[in-house]
Amino acid sequence: MGYINRLFLPFVAASQVTGQSVYACDRPSLVEVTKRYIAAQSLGEVRYLKGLIPSVIYTENDKVANITNGILSQPLRIDHSRSIHDTTTCSTYTELIIADPTHPYVIGSQIHVLNGTISKVETLVTDKDDWLFNAQHTLVYALRENWELIPADKRDTRETIQAAADAYLNLFNNGSVQVPWADDCKRLEGGLYTAPGDTCNSGVPSGVDLVNRRYVIDETVGTVDVFLNFGGGPGGSGLPDSHEFRVENGKIKYVHTITVCSEPNCGFGDLPAILQEDIGF
Repeated sequence: MGYINRLFLPFVAASQVTGQSVYACDRPSLVEVTKRYIAAQSLGEVRYLKGLIPSVIYTENDKVANITNGILSQPLRIDHSRSIHDTTTCSTYTELIIADPTHPYVIGSQIHVLNGTISKVETLVTDKDDWLFNAQHTLVYALRENWELIPADKRDTRETIQAAADAYLNLFNNGSVQVPWADDCKRLEGGLYTAPGDTCNSGVPSGVDLVNRRYVIDETVGTVDVFLNFGGGPGGSGLPDSHEFRVENGKIKYVHTITVCSEPNCGFGDLPAILQEDIGF
């Protein structure tokens, strides 16, 4: 039996037992998926995943693309990565920060496994001209945060984690929604971090619908990532967006956002002055 088959045997066994398209997965196998994804992106070698995805559906910024000549074909110096693993829906999410001054990126990817193979890779690629983009700032603040494992007896259920995220996302279109904020909640929106004296509720717009939500939930780290369309209708229009949440004791501790713009800074003019500074490390 080849290496790839050994790697995905738990997925195949699960599908044979349940007979369902969505089934419980083996965490080590999902971790292997994200390790291979990071290696593929670091080296620009799609072949690190190619054996896993004979007929993968691949999108970049919500557009169907060819995985062999997309962002995965470009070697990138990855300065920071963090992944979550959803053993209920058999999916993963990985955040990549590339602060290389020659071409910085912040990338988010959801990977979905079905019947023993990777069936879909959805990637959001942000760089210059996307919403509040500054990869150096994103890196500095991400490194300060703690997204480590939560002790088993203190973990929230996946329902609690998703409900907290949905409350935040629903707030954009309904100002009366009660969001379970942690007192020390911090939001990293592009490269802009919650300022001293502000809260995660500061600057949340109104009258904006966040639709077409796709969830990856990892209870072990109290985290959910939601791919969605920002300001779109039910047909899936709107800006490609990722909102990732860390939830502790039922309350939102951190929020990370990635938004792909169709015009520089989504039409909101120049970046805030703070994002034009070199904040160092």
